[in-house]
Amino acid sequence: MDRGWRLFLRTIVARAYPRVVGQQRQRTWIFFETFLPFVAVSAYVFVYRALNAPADYIGFVVMGGAMTAFWLNIIWSMSAQMYWEKDNGNLALYIMAPNSLMAILLGMAIGGMFATSLRAAVILILGTWVFQVPFVVSSPAQLFAVFLLTMTALYGMGMLFASLFLLFGRDVWQMNTMLQEPVYFLSGFYFPVKSFGFAVALAASIVPMTLGMDAMRQLTFSSGPSIGFLRVRVEIAVLAVLSIVFITAAKYWLDRMERLAIQEGTLTDRRR
Repeated sequence: MDRGWRLFLRTIVARAYPRVVGQQRQRTWIFFETFLPFVAVSAYVFVYRALNAPADYIGFVVMGGAMTAFWLNIIWSMSAQMYWEKDNGNLALYIMAPNSLMAILLGMAIGGMFATSLRAAVILILGTWVFQVPFVVSSPAQLFAVFLLTMTALYGMGMLFASLFLLFGRDVWQMNTMLQEPVYFLSGFYFPVKSFGFAVALAASIVPMTLGMDAMRQLTFSSGPSIGFLRVRVEIAVLAVLSIVFITAAKYWLDRMERLAIQEGTLTDRRR
């Protein structure tokens, strides 16, 4: 029997596989989840053009539209996952299995990122081609580091929410909907977060997407440094700290939920 890290890695592959294969069985989903969101991005582009905004703002919109795919994946495919598994009767099986709950969620996240990355790539490529976005990458290494840390912190937050959202029971759907639009706004998906002022932007930085978007804009647009909230190196350091905090907190709450289920013989309900 596999144990330790080998079991952890095999669990990730096993849970990622169904989501990757499932995307191929419903080809229409690929169209609706990639090309239709591009329409919403186009609306913001035309608004900026009507206002004669600088060309870089068109790029802000295209990049923001691409990154929304990852936030939606966190909200609907990660945060509510444990509640949905409980509702479908699978959570008890996950608790009894020797696998780590974090490995199960991580596998689901990686599998979900297949479709998410496809949607983000289509929006980015189409937006760049159709609207002639002027990308000027100043540091590919820093850009890769920012994206990797943003995804790590973001999916760590998703795993944390997956355990905590069990406390809300049937209100999970409302909680997801409540978080979706405010994060679009506070993270500055379609405009520089610096516009909020220091205090509001600092508070919004608890969501990793805020600093991730700000740093990526500074690294990919000529006007990026002038509209940046913090220096890129500072934002990279903060994203690294957020990654550690969210992953540690997720492991603690997932382990606590698993211990409660084993000790009491019942799954976590909304009263806990």
